[in-house]
Amino acid sequence: MAAQRSSLMQSHQSWTDDLPLCQLCGVGSAPNCVYGPDGKGTQSHPNEDGHFCFSTDCCFLYGVFNGYDGSRVASFVSQRLTAELLLGQLSTGHTDADVRRILSQAFDVVEKSYFETIDDALAEKANLQTQLPEGVYPSAQTQKIAERLKALEQEVSGGATAIVALILNDKLYIANVGTNRALLCKTTSDGQNQVIQIGRAHTTDNDDELSRLAQLGLDPVRLRQTGLISGQSSTRRIGDYKVKFYHTDIDVLSAAKQKPIISEPEIHGGQSLEGVTGFLLLMSEGLIKALESAHGPEQVNQEIVAMVAAELAQQSSLEAAAQSVVERVKRLHHDAYVSGRQRAPHCGRHEDMTLLIRVVNYTLADGSLTPTQAVIILPLTPLIPLTINTLQPRSPDPAPPSDPAPLCVCAPPLSQSPTATLQSTNTHTQSSSSSSGDGSLFRQRGSQAAQPDETGRVPPYVDFTQFYRLWGSDHSEGQGLSGDLGPQ
Repeated sequence: MAAQRSSLMQSHQSWTDDLPLCQLCGVGSAPNCVYGPDGKGTQSHPNEDGHFCFSTDCCFLYGVFNGYDGSRVASFVSQRLTAELLLGQLSTGHTDADVRRILSQAFDVVEKSYFETIDDALAEKANLQTQLPEGVYPSAQTQKIAERLKALEQEVSGGATAIVALILNDKLYIANVGTNRALLCKTTSDGQNQVIQIGRAHTTDNDDELSRLAQLGLDPVRLRQTGLISGQSSTRRIGDYKVKFYHTDIDVLSAAKQKPIISEPEIHGGQSLEGVTGFLLLMSEGLIKALESAHGPEQVNQEIVAMVAAELAQQSSLEAAAQSVVERVKRLHHDAYVSGRQRAPHCGRHEDMTLLIRVVNYTLADGSLTPTQAVIILPLTPLIPLTINTLQPRSPDPAPPSDPAPLCVCAPPLSQSPTATLQSTNTHTQSSSSSSGDGSLFRQRGSQAAQPDETGRVPPYVDFTQFYRLWGSDHSEGQGLSGDLGPQ
């Protein structure tokens, strides 16, 4: 029986191997990690994230999946969802409403299909539970039943959150279930670079989700105070049979008149990509949380976009750029832990991290992806662009907007000299492959590089004459130092 279930879950895996992979995207990842007192990290469980990136004659399809309590659900969803979307369901003649309907139906079918694969295991589990007598000293028989129940629980437990991007007819559609994130960076018609966070995480911090749950009879104040529901922060998820079939046994959900934790995606789009130059980011919750733990939640989008843009300007491939960003986040998280400073208590561990970068009308030139430009993120009301003439740092504790999604980000136009720097109250953001510490994101190559003079020296970027004069006057007495100091 178990073999039949395994065969059913794997029956959709072979045909996807023949799908053409998209060459316009790159994926970076890192497994979960728990740090010891000495700062050394160990992986606590197998990687549970998943992703896909396919291109067909009709469309492009991308997804990032964050699994928990095992990788079974994330793996099943990433395989089966493609079957529900890339076997002729989509065509160029579909309207926006058609596409949204097809996406929503696909998620519904995928979850139902997953539960069909564990139906037998759930039935066996329920039957065995009735055979366990209460208040009886454990015997060999009851011990055997308990071991089987444990194995069945491992087989059927777990769930996943998902963020899926579809590009059809040069339009972008985002379908989100849970706590992953999508960012779109583009150059607007007036020459500004704009970054939009598409959608919001489905948690009890989301007022729309609290309103939805309150309409089912749940207490929003209690939900917000509880935070985690059955061990997870997401109020929408795929799988997780306990919250789907037995929510009345969960205290905070028991009063719900209908199923409170759902797999229905929140769908945005289509947003036209005609004439757009930029990139799309799909990020797993683990990547977001790792950077939030290291630097605080205020400027996560700002830092991720800056890192991606810097790597796109320097790396020779999209895969390398995505992996470099993930490695940098991993390093920042580790450094925050070993520093012993304010953020250290938040950085004892991180979950699996996945980043998918999909470029839009970028061209490869001299081993780099262009165009590139600095960006700064400010919370705005939905879909209202903001033009910023000068870059200013955000205040350390900005007042939260009433609806912080999407976020708009504007930067100097491409016609400006690429000397704008990302200003951050938390950290200097730079390329993981660069030794520069000034926070500059992008640099011109070739003719604008500093040239040595006749002595072979490069002119200084900063004039230290005044510093050396003051330093010399303060230290010359009693030390035999001249006030006329400077680079010799």
